[in-house]
Amino acid sequence: MSPTQKRRQPSRRPLRQHSLSLTVAAILITWLVLYARADSRTHLGAFYGNAIADWLGTFILVIATKYFYEVGSAESRTPHPTSRSALLCFCIDHSLTIGLVVTGVMWALLYARLDPEGKTGEVVGNVVSEWTQILGIVVITKYTREIGSKESRR
Repeated sequence: MSPTQKRRQPSRRPLRQHSLSLTVAAILITWLVLYARADSRTHLGAFYGNAIADWLGTFILVIATKYFYEVGSAESRTPHPTSRSALLCFCIDHSLTIGLVVTGVMWALLYARLDPEGKTGEVVGNVVSEWTQILGIVVITKYTREIGSKESRR
């Protein structure tokens, strides 16, 4: 095999291996800083709050699909080998949905305790909306397909 035909070895540098999650985290932090300094009663302040929820959702999708699995979802990683325990198999096969439901309930409980018109309440309300959208997409993509989409079930 000539030097030009050698296969490229995957980079072992942590920054390269996690560049997607680190980039999305940096964008999320930027929105958080901008929102903390903004007046939430202005259009720009409201935009920053909404951007936080959107980019938090993106960050969760990147991280969740890296560590969790959903049977039938093209975006999920390959699960661990099957266990003999039916309960453990179920939990592994649906860990993405379970994780989203548990954290979504936590966000909803937090939102229920906050002033919905307060600065934090507005953002957390947007996060609850984002979580339900993410959960919906995960469940919908398990059972439906779209012609021409590589993510659709085959």
